[in-house]
Amino acid sequence: MELVTHKKLYLVSGRASRPLAEAIATELGESLGEPNIAEFANGEIHCRFSESIRGCDAFIIQTHCHSGGMSINDTLMEQLIMVDAARRASAKRITVVCPHYGYARQDRKASGREPITAKLVANLFKEAGASRLVGIDLHSGQIQGFFDGPVDHLTAMPVLVDRLRLLEGDLAIVSPDAGRVKVAERYANQLDADLAIVHKRRSHTAFNTVEAKEVVGEVEGKVCVIVDDMIDTAGTICAAAEQLAERGASRVIAATTHGVFSGPALERLSASPIEKVIVTDTVPLPDGADLDLIEVLSVAPIIARAIDAVFEDASVSEIFGGDNLS
Repeated sequence: MELVTHKKLYLVSGRASRPLAEAIATELGESLGEPNIAEFANGEIHCRFSESIRGCDAFIIQTHCHSGGMSINDTLMEQLIMVDAARRASAKRITVVCPHYGYARQDRKASGREPITAKLVANLFKEAGASRLVGIDLHSGQIQGFFDGPVDHLTAMPVLVDRLRLLEGDLAIVSPDAGRVKVAERYANQLDADLAIVHKRRSHTAFNTVEAKEVVGEVEGKVCVIVDDMIDTAGTICAAAEQLAERGASRVIAATTHGVFSGPALERLSASPIEKVIVTDTVPLPDGADLDLIEVLSVAPIIARAIDAVFEDASVSEIFGGDNLS
């Protein structure tokens, strides 16, 4: 007896990423599956796929963030439950797509008696039944090694660079702290721009407290673009913007992949010297966001190309010319 098998792509999304997932499905020419997610009276999450996914190559999309009354823990748990449901429904391969990977900043022990929660999240996905993980602009590259399986680390740089090319004036790419210099240098090389660094000191006793101290590099009279992987409470980026404005920058623009915008972020950005905040749709915008200040670009084409490459067992890094690995 001889049996020729054919792979079937199954695309499904959690509630936090539905608009992005629909855009990805459109790019791929596929339809989204229905996970029928519901909550019991006590808040427990339930999932049941509408159709058989036996033997499918399943891609489960969910960003980890606050969204629509859900906490980051709710969105993370929802994706884990969908992965478990897919495994028990006999999906052949399960790929977890995390546009924004939760707990990524807890990637090491900065002091004693702390968890490494980014590794814990990776362990949870593996234990639930995921065989592969796809993420965009992880906070640190080492997270790729936390998951015991293939990890495709995508970058939103092509989308952001195309937008930044439209800016007029003498550009300077600014790293908001020493840890992001390598990423800022890649942007500077792509845009043929100068590079500057803001020295930052973070409080070890208070969360989300940042003080910008000094600027290294020439920024006077230049259009300064602060690049980072995310904006959370906006303390880092606003402190950097104030330093740049004091040193004569003609304009200050922020470009980041993940617009988390927690707590006082939107108020801080509105009151800062930042003229425009360019983000992607890895995280849905919170209610009340100023659309004149915040511009959203879509990463759906990048994720769609990566999903297509994984499904076809082709190279993902070739999509970026290898730049996603540096």
